Formats: sequence, C-alpha cells, structure tokens
Amino acid sequence: MVAADPPILEARGLVKTFGRVEALRGADFSIRAGEVVALVGDNGAGKSTLVKTLAGVIAPDRGEILFDGAEVAHSTPETIRELGVETVYQDLALAPTLDAVENLFLGRELRRAGLLGRLGFINRPAMRAESARLFDDLGVRIQDAASPVARMSGGQRQGIAVARAAAWASRIIFLDEPTAALGVVQTQNVLDLIRRIRDKGIGVVLISHSMPDVLAVADRIQVLRLGRRVAGFERAGVTVSDIVAAMTGAVDTPDQTPAVTDPSEEER
Repeated sequence: MVAADPPILEARGLVKTFGRVEALRGADFSIRAGEVVALVGDNGAGKSTLVKTLAGVIAPDRGEILFDGAEVAHSTPETIRELGVETVYQDLALAPTLDAVENLFLGRELRRAGLLGRLGFINRPAMRAESARLFDDLGVRIQDAASPVARMSGGQRQGIAVARAAAWASRIIFLDEPTAALGVVQTQNVLDLIRRIRDKGIGVVLISHSMPDVLAVADRIQVLRLGRRVAGFERAGVTVSDIVAAMTGAVDTPDQTPAVTDPSEEER
C-alpha cells in the first residue's frame, strides 16, 4: 500500500436516519489495497451503521459510495460480495452443528464433476483439501476440522469465520470486534491473521474498542463521533490518548486522512 494510491472503497457524506435517530450525519470513510484501517468510536458513534451501509445491508438516505472510483448505486450484500468484499460480524454467522470445512464453504459448496455435480452431489475431498490449504496458508490452527464448531474454542471459531471471509474476499474484509471475549493467545492469533491477510494485498477494516489491538495492526485509524468522521490518524506517532480525545471530543483533532484527488484534476 502506498499513501498516494487511490482508495478501493470510499464513502462521502453518508446520511442515515432511523425515525428521529440520526445514525450517520455525513460520514466519510476510505480504505486502500493492502492496508488495515481501524474504525473506532464510542457506543452510538455510528460504526455498525456505517459498516452495514458499506456492506450493502443498509441503504443510505444520502451520500455516495465509490468502488474503484465508480459510484455504487442500489447496493445489496450480494452485489458488494461480487466486488470482492466480505464481512465478519460479531456473531460470526457460523452454523454450530457443521464442521470447519462445511462452514468454510457454506452456501458455496464445491460440486462433483459431470452428472453427479449437476445432480447436486458435493465434492467433499476437494473441499477438505482446499480448507487445509487455506488454514495452513493463514496460520489458522484447527485441532479437529471434522468436529462441529459448537465444540471449538472462541479463537478457533473466530479463525474459521475470518478464514471463510479471506477465502472469498479479493479486495476488502470488514472485521467487527474480532478479538472481543478472546484470551491473550487467541487475540494474538487473530491479529497475526489480520497481518497475513493484509500482506496478500487485501484491505482490512478493523472495528474495535481495543486500543492495544488497533495500535498493533492498524496502518490508519479513522474516528467516528455522533455519526461523522471527526479524525483520521496515521499509525506512526499516534497515542491512545490522541484517539480517546478524538472519540470523546475532548479536543478538536484535525482529520489527517489524506484527501483523494482526481488524477484528471492534477493534469490541469
């Protein structure tokens, strides 16, 4: 990732209201390829609404969303996934009675070749082999891939959910509180997984209340307060106090998020 690179995904002036509640009040956001952007803010700042809007779950009332510089209109979760974007929510959306391999390919099962495939038969050996390769590539440790995920630890379940997103995402992954309720070792495993995904050139959006986790992996930090982006920091030199001050409004923090320039304007 180079600071001058254009963003993959950019939001400009997003507004969303639910009755009298203004969840987003002109929110901005941007992420480039191969970087981790932390999205932080106090409860009620609008983080979840912004993520669901960018993921196509919620339609904004006003504002625009651009992907590779082109406006995305009437987005849905399906159209956003087709662009190479995956989201891992806090509940992980895993099927507890299915094993790791079945969860990894849930809704995207590999079919057998020929007539059997057309009749709906699943190619389980190919799915197991691909899952093993992916887990090994990302450093996800699953003690028994044939065991139902309900019997697995929180760290293993989180690893499966993130690996599933990484298997299908080619551009961006949203991770909503991926280390919540995890122990120290499990948290470190998830942070290492985030770094591996970033090193593959995929942008990672990390939504987190854990400032140590944010400072450990984020390249940039964007702060929401009352439905707006009120500050943006580069990782170098920023402190927890700087971030908390922006989150609470204790100080008027300038937004350091680089402005996006239309290349055609530079040529004029």
